[in-house]
Amino acid sequence: MQGKIIDFSKGMNGKQRITLELDGDIRELYEELKEFVVDIVIKKFRKGRSLDANAYAWVLMEKLAVANNIPKTDIYRNTIRKISGVSETVCVQDAALERLCSGWEHNGKGWQAEKFPSKIEGCTNVTLYYGSSTYDSAQMSRLISQIVEDCQERGIETMTPAELARLMEGWK
Repeated sequence: MQGKIIDFSKGMNGKQRITLELDGDIRELYEELKEFVVDIVIKKFRKGRSLDANAYAWVLMEKLAVANNIPKTDIYRNTIRKISGVSETVCVQDAALERLCSGWEHNGKGWQAEKFPSKIEGCTNVTLYYGSSTYDSAQMSRLISQIVEDCQERGIETMTPAELARLMEGWK
């Protein structure tokens, strides 16, 4: 849900308060949770990716899959590994390694855990790649640009530069 922070104050009990103006209706949620301590996340709004962009990406990945005679899921996973800004690298105790990796990869096709040695004894480094369902417009733009580049290398027809520019402009 999106909205705006309207007001900030400090209560008589010393705790801080904010007033939010919301674009949606949360009356049911309020009634359900008003007696409980809740987790709150407030972050700057960023326009999400376009569903048209997502559909275009999958059409191109299908063409690449056919041209390379490999599953399109492999194309998707390999492309995610090529772009920047869609992963985190963490050092994990070996005892927790498999649970982390399997739990991470359970999130979806693009969610990948790539293991590599750590200098810390009893630990392994893991690069955790996010699936494109979490991508913002800039990340999705990088993904599609990489897919387009891969298609062009294989002689696969893509949108014209003008069409692609219009699609990317829609993400801003």
